[in-house]
Amino acid sequence: MIFDPVYLLVLGVGGVLSMVAQVWVNSAFKKWSRVPTSRGMTGRQIAQAILDAQGIRDVGIEPVQGMLSDHYDPTAKMLRLSPDIYNGRSVAAAGIAAHEVGHAIQHKEGYAMMKLRQKMVPVANIGTNLGLWITIAGIVIGLSGLATVGVVLFGGAVAFTLVTLPVEFDASARAKRVLEAQGFVSGEEARGVNTVLSAAAATYVAAAVGAVLQLVYWAWRAGLMGDRR
Repeated sequence: MIFDPVYLLVLGVGGVLSMVAQVWVNSAFKKWSRVPTSRGMTGRQIAQAILDAQGIRDVGIEPVQGMLSDHYDPTAKMLRLSPDIYNGRSVAAAGIAAHEVGHAIQHKEGYAMMKLRQKMVPVANIGTNLGLWITIAGIVIGLSGLATVGVVLFGGAVAFTLVTLPVEFDASARAKRVLEAQGFVSGEEARGVNTVLSAAAATYVAAAVGAVLQLVYWAWRAGLMGDRR
């Protein structure tokens, strides 16, 4: 299976898409992290100002190590911003900080797709860690039922990846609206925010496409989609 040309093609397509998306993210971030906003506020200050304007008083902000490791933790109700975003005064910092606040706003409003995504975390963990191994084991020893179970489990992980897309797109849309509405960016700065967030969204799209391709491949190998020969 490792040397199956179809599988190598699936991995190749997914790898190329991920690489292109990552190059776009790095390029966009590099460019717009050098452009300061006219307001001169840090990512932390912008995030706090948006939280205050939205009436969100129970979400904290703290720095976290790592390059573009920014995320919102709904369990701890904490925005965690990487050093370049937390302390940065750039267009890129403003966009990414606002995007993470977008998730906090989703949480406050009970955004349906975010709630669904949170409920799917255990399923995704099982599917990611065991799904493929069970599928491969079932195929190798000739137990179609076991292979099917593996495909279903892996399908849960893929579903999680797909549900992540609208969550991320919505957070970016909220970020763009609130940054302009509150006067944090305008004109060329707003275009920069759009570029950075669009590039970041492309990484999720690439991951989703790669995951779906792998699911289709393993479903085919398990005999669930026609002749697996």
